[in-house]
Amino acid sequence: MRAAAVQLNSTEDTSRNLATADRLVRRAAGLGAELVVLPEKWSVLGTPEQMREGAQPLDGECISWARSTARELGLDLVAGSIVERVEGRAKTANTSVHVDPDGEIRAVYRKLHMFDVEVDGVGYNESETEQPGDEVVLSESAGSVPLGLSICYDLRFPELYRILAVRGAEVIVVPSAFTLATTRDHWELLLRARAIENQCFVVAANQIGRHPPGPRSGGRSLIVDPWGLVLASAPDTETAIVADLDFGILREVRRQIPALAHRRADAYGWEI
Repeated sequence: MRAAAVQLNSTEDTSRNLATADRLVRRAAGLGAELVVLPEKWSVLGTPEQMREGAQPLDGECISWARSTARELGLDLVAGSIVERVEGRAKTANTSVHVDPDGEIRAVYRKLHMFDVEVDGVGYNESETEQPGDEVVLSESAGSVPLGLSICYDLRFPELYRILAVRGAEVIVVPSAFTLATTRDHWELLLRARAIENQCFVVAANQIGRHPPGPRSGGRSLIVDPWGLVLASAPDTETAIVADLDFGILREVRRQIPALAHRRADAYGWEI
């Protein structure tokens, strides 16, 4: 499987974001990508008010574009996450949608962990405006590859990734908008750790640059193999990176170091 991560500098301008995403998804398809991953909040990224205003339902313009584009190009498209307007709720959801090559929605995942933190003197409080999801989601590509879904801050919760791996994930996608500071110091370390721990491929699409008037994202989108090797890394610009995922390598890594089989769930006192 050839996978791609699309790196965007999304703003409050959904039309501009959509046009750039379309161009880069088509570039990735031209490079032979069978699985393409967009970053977190690719549809709209700005102040909480701007994102609320730009929120869309799952039958809105952005996911409709994702469905038609996946069908046209014949690929699996993980439409990063969009800011989803949910009927009957005051708060939005941070929602990832996996669309298959027939343009059908295979899976919907809503971010579990809210980014309520202070980084470099800047406060973030996603839970004020966003409703967290309540379900771990494992999907499957058109080629029958088990695909684990996660979003950004989820990366700091290894138990989520372990659950996905135990349920069979071989590729885990991480649409993100990691801050500049956390990208610099934590991003690659966390991604490689999750890949090594769970002996999975990890495809991580990050936002890049400033999202006026908000903070900056750090880019460096990565594709990592189950040994923790970086297969592809993005420069500091809007772009698409691609890498071939060799599942023979995954099987060999799991044969050499059968850590998943060596787990002691009986001793941990919890079952996953």
